[in-house]
Amino acid sequence: MRLNYRRTCLFLVYLTALIGFSCKNSSQPANEKNSRDTKTTHPNILLILTDDQGYHDVSYYGTKDLRTPNMDQIARDGVRFDNFYANCPVCSPTRAALLTGRYQDHVGVPGVIRTHADNSWGYFDPKATTLPTALRQAGYHTAIIGKWHLGLESPNTPTERGFDFFHGWLGDMMDDYVAKRRHDINYMRRNQQTIDPEGHATDLFTQWSADYIEERSKSKQPFFLYLAYNAPHFPVQPPADWLKKVQEREPGLPPKRAQLVAFIEHLDDGIGKVIQALKESGQYENTLIIFTSDNGGHLPSLANNGPTRDGKQSMYEGGLRVPTAISWPGKIKPGMVSDQVNLSMDLFPTLLDVAGVQAKPGIEGRSFLGTLLGKTPAAEPSRPLYFTRREGGNAYAGQCSYALRLGDWKLVKNTPFQPLELFNLKNDPMETKDLAKSEPKVFKQLSAELMLHIQRGGRVPWQKPEIQP
Repeated sequence: MRLNYRRTCLFLVYLTALIGFSCKNSSQPANEKNSRDTKTTHPNILLILTDDQGYHDVSYYGTKDLRTPNMDQIARDGVRFDNFYANCPVCSPTRAALLTGRYQDHVGVPGVIRTHADNSWGYFDPKATTLPTALRQAGYHTAIIGKWHLGLESPNTPTERGFDFFHGWLGDMMDDYVAKRRHDINYMRRNQQTIDPEGHATDLFTQWSADYIEERSKSKQPFFLYLAYNAPHFPVQPPADWLKKVQEREPGLPPKRAQLVAFIEHLDDGIGKVIQALKESGQYENTLIIFTSDNGGHLPSLANNGPTRDGKQSMYEGGLRVPTAISWPGKIKPGMVSDQVNLSMDLFPTLLDVAGVQAKPGIEGRSFLGTLLGKTPAAEPSRPLYFTRREGGNAYAGQCSYALRLGDWKLVKNTPFQPLELFNLKNDPMETKDLAKSEPKVFKQLSAELMLHIQRGGRVPWQKPEIQP
């Protein structure tokens, strides 16, 4: 009887200790628990988004007047995409699509979000799931450094939309890269705190990214860093020493082009410093790096959009085609070139696949992880790719411009008051010959597809709802 009693007591003590150990572990934050296991299986993710960088404003395309060795290196170390599209030819809509995996008008951002309500054309849907929110499920620490441009107030500030850390610019363009103001308003923040640091914005974003990378090297938790530079968006303001270097090397360049080249080369140097921080902290080998732009280059700044028509703000190829390269040591074979057609919003499901996160229903982007890993993509029917932009002013009057690509065919309504045009990109990559009348069946099919998208997009509010009294 006494022996059984002692055994029972010992069993209860053991059981209590076991339960206490289990409860102690289960009380850890989800991100902290996951980080113990995910660092070795999930890579860090560095997503670099430049602003208004022309399709051929990288030297890896053989552009002779500028040098971008660090952007080039990403392409050499991984895969270069020659048919990568921004979701929109202007800033906010592409960023909304990239961060949600959905068409921009389906998440309330058909146009640019601006300071003043009478010229703002979007309201980021607070219910839309964002990429950082989804990646946190896999144990990632999430940060944005640089330009946000998806809302100036609650509930649409970065730390309310899935980012653990924000150090950068809340608004749209900067009126000056050193003064760092827009309409005389300071939109520079560290999380929710207004800050006013000295220095060129590109240098600040570079240094803050390097600091963040060094800090995260002390943790086992993988990180997602969304580095969104403002450069080379106008006003084109390279540091004086960078401009002097370009002028001495390329004495025949027009002054505007020399300024833009210097601005991009300064930006490229910043990207190199960020990648060097990965290497010095021992994290490069376990980091997937994406380099892309939010839309085509700004022609008044003499951007180089390569063999395409037009530039930023346009629904022709020059406004939508962007330079893109992705590297991942040990996973992506170096030196690959892909002609696969992808959009900014395809990065969302691709990165979720990388992190082992199941995308929720309704995502319109398509993962291209198989392409990154060198696998031959399964044959799929051509998907229609939609492009929308709402804008004010005399040219738009609050209405939309559109484009739709299906296979080699592309339907374009470049301004609301322009007729629909039809082009065959395979035969006419410069979009010079309108086939709307000579190809009535194709024109009718693509027009019907476009109308369906317009109907779906119209279901989502794109203005901030008024608070009822």
